[in-house]
Amino acid sequence: MGDRLAGKTAIVTGAASGFGAGIAQKFVAEGARVWIVDIDATRGESMAKGLDMPFARLDICDWNAVRNFARLVERVDILVNNAGIGHTPSPAEDVETETFDRVANVNMRGIYHMCRAFIPLMKAQKAGAIINIASTAGVRPRGGLTWYNASKGWVITATKSLAAELAPSNIRVNAINPVAGDTPLLSTFMGGDSEALRAKFLATIPLGRFCSPDDVGAAACYLASDEAAMVTGVAMEVDGGRVL
Repeated sequence: MGDRLAGKTAIVTGAASGFGAGIAQKFVAEGARVWIVDIDATRGESMAKGLDMPFARLDICDWNAVRNFARLVERVDILVNNAGIGHTPSPAEDVETETFDRVANVNMRGIYHMCRAFIPLMKAQKAGAIINIASTAGVRPRGGLTWYNASKGWVITATKSLAAELAPSNIRVNAINPVAGDTPLLSTFMGGDSEALRAKFLATIPLGRFCSPDDVGAAACYLASDEAAMVTGVAMEVDGGRVL
């Protein structure tokens, strides 16, 4: 237990599992009050109950739902846009429109909605930290995941643009680029899950292991804390050397 985020209120989207759960758990351990936000009510409520924190079932692709949620929040010091999805490895031209739209809606439109709803509150407070979870795919894209890669490149560009725009309001904006983790999305990225597929992927990571929720939680805690008061516009790679 620590106090690096003591007295701060955070919102973490996609907090019911994977990297989002790791971020939420780390924030709570460091003294923050955390809104557990997820579209999965069962897992989200369970996570919130375990952490003794508030839960909001939210579809971040729905502007009216996001706007209504924002009306419930009196203060937000930290906004973590973690919710995201991928698509299975496929030639770019074979990805169906419905799949493309879903990736674009969650990975891009969802962040737009959350920023649109909560930046005004941070501006009124004259302080805030926004952390967007991007991916190594946004800086070193590999074939077969073109539209997912593109969405994460968008996240990185949006992060840097927001950082420049919001700095005069004392709002810092950073991104985290994790390599694939042993989370529910792993099989989607690899196109399946087997010892052979895992070994092949791990061979591309110099440190030789997948990213963990704890790894991402630790990076997010630093970026959200006052220790990073001079850090904005950064896309921090948490990738074991994957993009080297």
